Amino acid sequence: MTLVNSLENNFEQPNTRVAEPFPLCLERPLGAVVSQSGTQFAIWAPTAEKITLRLFSRGSKGEDGDALIGQFLMRPEADGSWTYDFADNKHGLYYDFLIERDCGSVDRVADPWAHAAGVNGRRSMVVDLTRTDPEGWDADRMPEVPIAQTVVWETHVGDFSNDPAGGFPESHRGKYLAFTDLGTTLDGHPDFPTGLSYLKKLGITAVQLMPIYDFGSVDETICSRYNWGYDPVNYNVPEGSYSTNPYDGSVRIREVKQMVQALHNAGIKVIMDVVYNHMFSPDNWFERIVPEYFLRRKPNGALSNGSGCGCDMATERAMFRRFVVESVAYWAREYHLDGFRFDLMGLIDVDTMNAVRAALDEIPDRGPSILMYGEPWSAGATAALPGTVLADKAGLPQLDNRIGHFCDTTRDAIKGHVFFSDRPGYVNGGMHENAASVRDAVNAWRASKQPEGVAGQVIQYVSAHDDLTLWDKLCASLAAKSLGSAVSEGDNENSVDVPKALYDADLSEAGLASAGSAIAGAMATVMDANRMAAGIVLTSAGIPFMLSGEEFARTKYGNSDSYDSTRELNWLDWTRAWRMRDLVEYYTKLIALRKSSAEWFDGDRVIVSVEGDELVFRVGDYLVAVNPGRHIGAIDVASTAVAPVSESSRVWCGMGSSTNASAACISAGDGDYLIVPPHTFAIWRLR
Repeated sequence: MTLVNSLENNFEQPNTRVAEPFPLCLERPLGAVVSQSGTQFAIWAPTAEKITLRLFSRGSKGEDGDALIGQFLMRPEADGSWTYDFADNKHGLYYDFLIERDCGSVDRVADPWAHAAGVNGRRSMVVDLTRTDPEGWDADRMPEVPIAQTVVWETHVGDFSNDPAGGFPESHRGKYLAFTDLGTTLDGHPDFPTGLSYLKKLGITAVQLMPIYDFGSVDETICSRYNWGYDPVNYNVPEGSYSTNPYDGSVRIREVKQMVQALHNAGIKVIMDVVYNHMFSPDNWFERIVPEYFLRRKPNGALSNGSGCGCDMATERAMFRRFVVESVAYWAREYHLDGFRFDLMGLIDVDTMNAVRAALDEIPDRGPSILMYGEPWSAGATAALPGTVLADKAGLPQLDNRIGHFCDTTRDAIKGHVFFSDRPGYVNGGMHENAASVRDAVNAWRASKQPEGVAGQVIQYVSAHDDLTLWDKLCASLAAKSLGSAVSEGDNENSVDVPKALYDADLSEAGLASAGSAIAGAMATVMDANRMAAGIVLTSAGIPFMLSGEEFARTKYGNSDSYDSTRELNWLDWTRAWRMRDLVEYYTKLIALRKSSAEWFDGDRVIVSVEGDELVFRVGDYLVAVNPGRHIGAIDVASTAVAPVSESSRVWCGMGSSTNASAACISAGDGDYLIVPPHTFAIWRLR
């Protein structure tokens, strides 16, 4: 008898060298399923000796009215699952399982396949999902935004509306429902929109939400802490701290749907940040149900730690792959989500990622249009089963070409190394060193020695929730250079002592005067660099992406990892958005230009030869120039190689510039020069 058969027959603990030591349950619906015939419960637990299903009236111990309704012994099935069926609809009841093993131990677990839960996710909830649909949900549709017009704006549910000055109803601050509030404005400035109205005016076409599944770092009964939420507890359950009633599992579901519906009505797609690479703790429901199967382990039995969280999930194992595929498809179908961003995608195997893509493609009408992209890296080495190919940079060629990835090479070429605050990129002091890389970046690296796929696979960005905000990075790198600020060196990163006035960025006459000439000068230089960075990202091939608030110089005062900092440090400062309204308008115009032609998405960038390190390229009838230097740049118009139309010459007409340079028209055939002032991003168009 083979080792595998022996383990299957005896339900022993798995040998981590064997990929599938147990019978697989790949067809049976798992979880609590409500149907016309009643409610069916199923859980995959092939090592269990006995499982008891328990039903409760409330979602947590000690709640008013909490009572144990009944206990039911489940039936073992040949596929390793255990089942129990009821003839009636159990919607609204809560449940858990007691799993007994032949050694006498008993584990209490909630249901990893559950779609609803009580407060803090300790008990699962039976939910008839049709009862959670808001009015008009059947008519909700994916916005008709082609991929070529995709501009992604990343935010956290709390950050979006926690600022008391944002005009949101107090009961909606930090909640899903803040996205449904129409017409909100900044306190004291009724003409300046916030919230959803602000997003519509800005023109972004997709909101990427940081984790909204049920996570473990915030106590939903008091909601006194802040956290980004990269610590999953129940993958298929919405987070309760963002709902108006975390005790009722149906409320959070309905409010997420209302949020999605409101964004869709505004013409904005919704992308969900998902974290299948690790969980809140090694002591999670999966591990309790089937010990040593769902978590990766080293040959010596120690837990793998490629995630930096001590519990890498074994996506290459059939039952967790099944879970991931079904989970993503569930969120897409039930919540009408339009895309998914995979945290530390480099820890997930390519077969699972491709299986997710295939499952999404099967969703009628909109499936192939659902976005998928992720981080093609990990926090460290993992211990996947032998033969596993991970979706990291080495594995990118094996991914479906509609699975994208964040391009850290673009990020670092434009603004400098992400971990070393003082190191500059192209726009902030490293013009010469990064000129060649930036020329490859604007073409989505398609013509480079190390291509990164087709344009639609490349997420172009200079800011995200991780690491310093763009403004803070530019402050640090330029302060270290122009102000001589102290640099604290570390082995893998460093930090710069940046004057608070530089972070504050008070560009008013009084603010500049009080800051002093040195800091005022540095502030102007940082603003120029910010505008150039935004210009490059929003005119590059690929999918542009930004952290919410980048467009108004968002600062976290040098905090590069604010995952559990205060609400105040993390929230979108709507007053700052008003103060930086000129910068917001600059982003708005760039986004509008981006959406005006599909050429910006995947058109080939023709690099125009220049004597210096300026970035000059053509996209169809557009000419883009970036000059981060202190000198005046000059573009020989003849070098742009524009053919005349019939007998007349064609001319380049200035469309706009980050420094409001002249928009004069210059003939494309007479050898004149287009002038690019120092620290300038500029665009011309042929006429």
